[in-house]
Formats: sequence, structure tokens, C-alpha cells
Amino acid sequence: MAVDRPLPQARELVGGCALYGFTDMAPDVSSRGSVCVLGAFDGVHVGHRELVSRAVSEARDRGVASVAVTFSPDPAAVLAGPIVNATLLCVEDRVRLLSTLGLDAVLVVPFTRELASTSYERFLTDWLVPAARPLSIHVGADFRMGAGGAGTVDALREVAGPLGIDVHGHELVSESGQTVSATRIRGLVRTGKVEAAAGLLERDHMVRGQVERGRGEGASFGFPTANVRIPAETCLPAEGVYAALACDGAHAWPAAVNVGAPRSFGGAQGEPFLEATLLGFSGDLYGARLSVSFVAWLREPRRFSSLEELEATVLGNVAWVGTYLGEGEVL
Repeated sequence: MAVDRPLPQARELVGGCALYGFTDMAPDVSSRGSVCVLGAFDGVHVGHRELVSRAVSEARDRGVASVAVTFSPDPAAVLAGPIVNATLLCVEDRVRLLSTLGLDAVLVVPFTRELASTSYERFLTDWLVPAARPLSIHVGADFRMGAGGAGTVDALREVAGPLGIDVHGHELVSESGQTVSATRIRGLVRTGKVEAAAGLLERDHMVRGQVERGRGEGASFGFPTANVRIPAETCLPAEGVYAALACDGAHAWPAAVNVGAPRSFGGAQGEPFLEATLLGFSGDLYGARLSVSFVAWLREPRRFSSLEELEATVLGNVAWVGTYLGEGEVL
């Protein structure tokens, strides 16, 4: 699971930017120049991967470093305020996934209201040039940056050209006649279509949170259950039960995962939660950070008339997971 690989120590650059280097080329970014690819990269989906591959290819031809430039927190969260159920990947996981695409480094720019009000001209000359010394910049055709979104591809070219910087605007990747975007993928996840989302992500959709004490129902069925608190901004699938893989960083287990509010016997619903029944695990994960990757939708949430009905349904879900994902540790 690439998303759980440890990150290298970041080097702080101009304006508090953090540079994560992955190859021997990274330390030469500010001296030899680089080819940059800019974007939010939420999800690191197939469109992002295609864009990154263009930048990496040009950087290799030029013999310079390839650098992805992203922002934290997400610009939308700064401009519109925190948005519930909207983030496909936290910034650390964005960096982890970007590191698997052949890039030499990832530059994380702290996005503040001050930066949001900065013109694209100033961002280019005062932030990007000192930090990465770009010889070339790759963006999507619909890319906009700077105050009021005035920094279109054409506008960037006007400023970057005299500085000796090439700007490439690439057509967006489409699938089934629709543009691949983080917005489209969020819509699939929120409606429980995790397998369709995986096709656009080229991986299973993953969320991450901390294990807390739960209700203990899973243990009574003979399977340990991890109750995971997920940050409110994380994009969670629709309520229901899913086949998944749960990983604590070093180990992973098949899991039947319930997303939603407790409703087993028709009582009052509680707060949303994620409850993972782990196959082949023994021990205590309380307090651990756990990632959960959603593999397949199993069923809608429902109320049960008896403990026996609940137990039979849970055991059926666990049996499906055991058949198709395995019954023990997979890492």
C-alpha cells in the first residue's frame, strides 16, 4: 500500500513552502532549475497522473528535476470555509501518492487568505521562481490561479514567457465521455460507487482516522472490530457495508466495514462512524492510526428485528470478504 510509505524529511523553502525530495535530483531544484506541474491533486486520479507524466518526461529530456507543486490546506477550504465530506486525500497522502509517479520532488505551498489575494504574477515571481526555478510549467487546460482566478493558461504564458519559462496547458482526461475530475470522483464515492471511483483513481478510495473504543458488538460475533473516527472533511462513501482493506501502516487485514450511524435495532441513530470488522487480526488497535481502502459495496444499511438476524447478516458479510479478499493479514 503505497499511501502508507513514510515521507522523507521536508526541506523548508521560501514563504514556508515544504519541499519533499525523493531522488538525488531534488537538492538541485533551486540551482539547476526544474519542470513543474501545478495543481491541487486531490485524489491523484488518472487525469493528474497523465499531467504528471508529461512533466516527468520533459524533465528527463532536459536533465533537470521534476516537481509537483500543490497547496495545503485545499484552496477551496480556505476560500469557502471547511467543507464536510469533501477531501479525497489529506496533503500527506497526496505527497505519498505523487512520490510513486516518477517525480523528483513535491513542493507543498501553504495556502492562506493572503496567498489567495496574491496575483498570479506575484505568485510566479515571488514564490514559484525562488522556490523551484521552473524552466517549464505544466497545468490542465482549465487551470486558474491567483486573485480572482485571473491566472489562466494564456495569462500565465504572458508573464512566464519573458522569464524564459514555457507554459503547457493540457486537455483534460476523459472517461466514458466525461471529464475525469475530483468532483466527479467525490460524487461516485458519496453514492457508494467505490468500484467506479477506483477505476478513475487507479486505486481503491482510502480514508484515514484514529481507532477509538466502540460498542463491542463485533467482538461478540468472534471478530475484532475497529471503530475509526474520520476527520469531518474526509470524503466518506454513502452509508452502507463495504468490503475493504484496513492498514495500520505496517500490516493490513481484509475487513467488512460499516459506514453510517448505528441503527441495528431501530433505536435513535448516533453520529456517523466507520466500523471495521477485521479478519485475521488479534490484538488491540486502540489509539492507532488506521487507513481503510474501500474495495466493493456489499449492502445498504438496515435495521434488524433481532440479534440473531444481525449476527447472520454480519457473518454473511464477513464470509464474502473472506472469500474474495482473504481471511488473514495481507501485508
